[in-house]
This record gives sequence, structure tokens and C-alpha cells, in this order.
Amino acid sequence: MVTVRGKLRGVGERIRVAMLHGPGRPDSDGVSDYVANLARALDDVGVTVTPVPVRPDGRAGWRAATADAARTVRRLGPDLVHVQFAPSAYRFSGRPGLLPLRLPRDVPLVTTVHEYGWWASPGWLPGPVWSLVERTRLWDRETGRLVPASAAVVVTNDGHRTLVAARTRRGPVHIPIAPNIGDEVGAATAGRRLRADLGLPEGAPLLAFFGFVHPVKGLRHLIEALPDLRRSHPDLRLLVIGGFTSQALPEPEARAFRAELDALAARAGVTDAVTFTGHVPAERVSAALHAADVVVLPFTVGASTKSGALLAALAHGVPTAVTLPDDDTELRRSGAVAVIGARRDSDAIVRAVGKLLTDPVLRRRLAERGRAFASAYSWPRVAAAHRDLYARTLERAGA
Repeated sequence: MVTVRGKLRGVGERIRVAMLHGPGRPDSDGVSDYVANLARALDDVGVTVTPVPVRPDGRAGWRAATADAARTVRRLGPDLVHVQFAPSAYRFSGRPGLLPLRLPRDVPLVTTVHEYGWWASPGWLPGPVWSLVERTRLWDRETGRLVPASAAVVVTNDGHRTLVAARTRRGPVHIPIAPNIGDEVGAATAGRRLRADLGLPEGAPLLAFFGFVHPVKGLRHLIEALPDLRRSHPDLRLLVIGGFTSQALPEPEARAFRAELDALAARAGVTDAVTFTGHVPAERVSAALHAADVVVLPFTVGASTKSGALLAALAHGVPTAVTLPDDDTELRRSGAVAVIGARRDSDAIVRAVGKLLTDPVLRRRLAERGRAFASAYSWPRVAAAHRDLYARTLERAGA
């Protein structure tokens, strides 16, 4: 038995968690999609999750949204509150960082940081002063009171773990994410049909990009690489799988970016080689990944294991070419991806993808290593790690 908030918790009793996240729907926001997948997986391991979106309503801004979310938490009376934090999910408002001031103080708080280390700190404090404030756990330059007030902080990759530890002098818990799309039953057969629907000649190479379409994903450079790639592979096609409108790219900006990419493809003379699917359901994404010969993710800041799209491509056994962050060691060591040698560089894409297209042995090796690498990232493992963290946190709170 564990005593929590004056109650005895039995060994088999379910843990009740209120999980706060941004206002975006799962089909337009990666963190909300993660929350939906995590809630389903946690249900299988004895944790009941109630998602609580922090959502401005009409003219009411983020102050009202955080107050409403806190009232919802109080009404639910959970055992634990878990905030999923990414500044872009909250349109870079600082108000969600004040949530701990509104939440019940006798309920343990856990925060997961999905984005960390790049949002510029407010200019009214110099860096050394920020470091002092963070080490005393008064305030965090990116998350406000969330990280300092949390009983546990979760990170999804090694880079964030190192930075949180350096800033706060506390050890965050590393729980990786899992693929955002599973390998659906029948997807391989559906993938062959998709190639036929696209009118691909026998043996024509199909490149795929998967994920929310955003300027930081490097699609400009991928489209610019197509003319050179098509000189050696005239029938090559690019399939862009994913929607443009997202929490990070509102509809007017999304329309403008789509128009920009269309114009870029026209100038490069590859309009006929590029197909944009828009947002499609999971089974069609899985089919498209099976249809692809190579997945290309040339992110302008580099791809890491905090990308569910990358893990999905590897789990489907698709040879995958990626740019990497400067501080990456895990993916480079793994041998599970082909590394594009430079970010924001179409020539580097041509070299990496061109080598893959001409080397079937390399493609097979990457497919095998990719599947093996992704096998360590699964929703059952992620859920079990969260359940154990919740149990430890509640036990400490009841001690």
C-alpha cells in the first residue's frame, strides 16, 4: 500500500492522471498526437488518462485558457498532473508556464519538455543571471514555473537531458517517444497499389517525406535536389505525406508555404514529379511508407529520435536519409540512417540519396538496421516507463 493525499492506494488500483497539452488536434499537432497515443498505451498498463487541452476560447486569451485548464484539473481530482510542454504548441505564449501557480499544490506535477534549448530567453535578464535563477529552481527561461515546480521532469532525447541537467542541476527522466504511425496490417499490399495509382513505371524510384509540412523540415532543399537526382533517375517521384496546416503553421501561413513549394517545383521543372497528399489517415501513411524506396527527412535543424515520423519510417523498414543535429551521437553511431552531410544543402541531399538509389545492398542494410533500431521504441515500453515514474512520484509524495 502507498499513502497518497491521505488515501491508501492498493497494488492493483489504477493511477488517475490529468494530462495537459496544447490546443491543437492530433491531426494538426505532433504533441497532441503523442498524447493520444500515450493515453491509449497507458490505459493498457493501469493508468487512466484524461487529456486536458489548454485552449483559448474566442476572445479569451492564454490567461483564461490556463485558468480553465486548472479548474478542469480541480474538478477531475486526479492523483497526478502531467503537462506536455512545447512552446510552439502554445503559440509561444508564456502563460502555460504559470500553470503550477493555479494547479492544486497537493497533487504531484510531472512535466515533459518536447522542445527545449532553442527558444530565446527573455532579454531582460543576461545569461549568467538566468543560470543562477534556474539553478535555484525559481524560474526556467523556457517553461516558467513548470520545470522548477515539477516533482519529475521527462525528456524524450539525450540532448534535452543534458541541457535540462546543466541548467537546473537536476536529473530528468529520459523516456523516448515511439513511432507516430504503426505498420498497419495489409499496408504492404496497399503500398503496391499506391505505386500503381501514382502511375510509377516498374522499377521507378519513389522518395517520400513524412510529417507535418513546415519550413524547418527542409522540403525546399529536397525539391531543389530533384532535378539533379532525375538526371540519373528520370522516372523518380517525390511523395510528400502530411498536412500543411498545424498548430505550428496556421492556415494562412500554411497556404502561403504550399504556394511557395508549388512555385519552387515549377521553377525547377519538377512539378510532375512531386505529389502532395495532405493529411491522410494512419493506414494510408503506412501504405505510402511501404510504397517508398527511400524516405528523406532533411530537417534544417537535424532529425533526432524525438521525431515520431523518423521512428515510423525506420519501423516500416524504409531506408531513410536524414540531416542530423550537431550534438547527435545516437543516430550516427547506430548505422540505421544514411546521413545527409550538411543541412540546408540540396547538393548534400543529392549525394546521400543518389548513393542510396544506386546501392541496393546499402538499402537492405539500412532497412534491417532501421527496424532493429526502432524496435527499442515502442508504445508498451513508453507506457511502462511512465507508469513506473508515476508510481515512484506518488510514493514520494505520500512519504
